[in-house]
Amino acid sequence: MPEYLSPGVHVEEIKIGLKPIEGVSTSTAGFLGLTERGPIEVRLITGFEQFQRVYGGFIANGYMAYGVDGFFRNGGQRCFIGRVVCNGARAATTNLSGVGYNVTIKAVGEGGWGNTVAIRVEDASLNPGDFKLTAAYWAKAPPGAVIPTSPPPDDAGKARLLRERLATATLVEIYDNLSGNADSRDYFGKRINEISNLIRIEGSGRPRNTDAGKFFDLLEDGLESSASPLACEPTRDDFLGGPDAQPGQRRGLSAFSEIGEISIVYVPDLHLLDKANATQLINDIVTHCETLKYRFAVLDAFQNTTDIPKLRPPKDSKCAAFYYPWIKIFDPVTNGPKLVPPGGYIVGIYARNDQERGVHKAPANEVVRGAKDLEFNISEGEQDLLNPRGVNVIRSFPVRGIVVWGARTTSRDPHWKYINVRRLLLFLEKSIEEGTQWVVFEPNSEKLWGRVRENINEFLIRVWKDGALAGKKPEEAFFVKCDRTTMAQDDLYNGRLICMIGVAPVKPAEFVIFRIAQWAGGSAVTE
Repeated sequence: MPEYLSPGVHVEEIKIGLKPIEGVSTSTAGFLGLTERGPIEVRLITGFEQFQRVYGGFIANGYMAYGVDGFFRNGGQRCFIGRVVCNGARAATTNLSGVGYNVTIKAVGEGGWGNTVAIRVEDASLNPGDFKLTAAYWAKAPPGAVIPTSPPPDDAGKARLLRERLATATLVEIYDNLSGNADSRDYFGKRINEISNLIRIEGSGRPRNTDAGKFFDLLEDGLESSASPLACEPTRDDFLGGPDAQPGQRRGLSAFSEIGEISIVYVPDLHLLDKANATQLINDIVTHCETLKYRFAVLDAFQNTTDIPKLRPPKDSKCAAFYYPWIKIFDPVTNGPKLVPPGGYIVGIYARNDQERGVHKAPANEVVRGAKDLEFNISEGEQDLLNPRGVNVIRSFPVRGIVVWGARTTSRDPHWKYINVRRLLLFLEKSIEEGTQWVVFEPNSEKLWGRVRENINEFLIRVWKDGALAGKKPEEAFFVKCDRTTMAQDDLYNGRLICMIGVAPVKPAEFVIFRIAQWAGGSAVTE
């Protein structure tokens, strides 16, 4: 209470009303796999064009770009990308040190891709003493860096030839009027490192201009892995990324533990591993989701799985769903069909379903946008075997096209049979947890309990009105108890506030049955 020591008029500001609980996002995905290039640190991506600028395009030895493309095609809006690199990979680099300056330029991430990054240093356009830096990347071999000497071009000819070479680059970045002074607002480290998708630059001083006989200098010594400088064959450990690494230094799946916004995890490139290691990695992914509590794993079957009687989900979990078979898409690299795992497209459908209907609606009976065909066409009889096991089948139907035709988790527990029920509870739990942080260290009394009940009731009423909970009225849809019946005196002595919440989630209409019979009009009808 305020303390008043002098007479007069005193005005106090007080807080009344509820502290509304906002629903958390349920459709932010985490994708883990190989990319053409890019940083190792986990990055937020909001569109496929941005993915291509940062991580490059489709690659022959990976499914990551195809999965991310499918995610955005099907309604996804936000995902975090974790780039996997092989053990021993090294970033390409070049050193521009000399008298009065010490500048090192390194590719933004490890791998041999950095060996096709070129840099050019020349005089700044405006400020004397400053410099202009051009960074360019070629997905394939870069053109010649040496200026021809026969016949020697004049200055205009050199500029024209440089433009022609840069025009063939996959990505070009130009930074002008850079300062080598670390205290300047135009210091190259400040201007470049926060935005470049190609390079990181360190040091101080104004580096020398590129040699007069060259168009540019290539970065060098980038390696794909310690086993092979030219190829990366990832292992399970590469995907895990060092669980014991310190915060800020984690990679792979371990780095996802630092990103609280992720609610769905998908690893398309686990299919690059042999089945034994891929199965172990699946266990790691599901365990990751179960440990972090508010995450859900999307899994898909191995390619060319034909033994329907033996096909089952790889792990029993209420935090995972399993999809079969693979889908055929149009491959912009070969201009022909390509088989890809369906998970990236499925995760996009989750996001689209959440945005259009809500997390309480099962992400099924939804068209798979971008799918041209299926690896196998599954019959109703075959699905009769697969559906009870928790295998969600993707099927092709006349008129409707290719659709997701299953809505089950991989759990054998009937309480957690449906994806939408599991994800709805994850949504409620995380929303309530984040929306009630203000309660911590408040006086643990009846007044606080009442405020907690009001806040959660108000939130669940909104959820019920959205159609996520069963019941004709709120009392039938949920209950919230936070009083002497939920807490013993020992709980109060030990600082525990215990609130009991029960909800009645809606289940999907998985089996729709219409019973039709002939009826003699006007006669009595018995039920």
